[in-house]
Amino acid sequence: MGERRAWADKKAEIMSRPGAGAAYEAARIRFELGEAVRLRREQLGLTQAELAERTGLKQPAVARFEAGGTMPTIPMLERLAEALEMRLSVQFQPLQEAS
Repeated sequence: MGERRAWADKKAEIMSRPGAGAAYEAARIRFELGEAVRLRREQLGLTQAELAERTGLKQPAVARFEAGGTMPTIPMLERLAEALEMRLSVQFQPLQEAS
């Protein structure tokens, strides 16, 4: 069997690979967008099927989005925002201020 390694060591190894930082950032964005949609949907008392109907999507597409499985387009975010009774706001932030 191989030697066990600390998660921090394994993560550092993975993140040192070419393109890993960009992939990690894309995954973070997908996860945060999906979480925001899920939280708002739950606040409104909607099911995934009801949100899907409001947006013209199928329920599995909503589930994938909420799980961070897809990167949405701006038009898709606009449809979701309208269905969730929100206004879409896209902004750029300096790296030192971004979390």
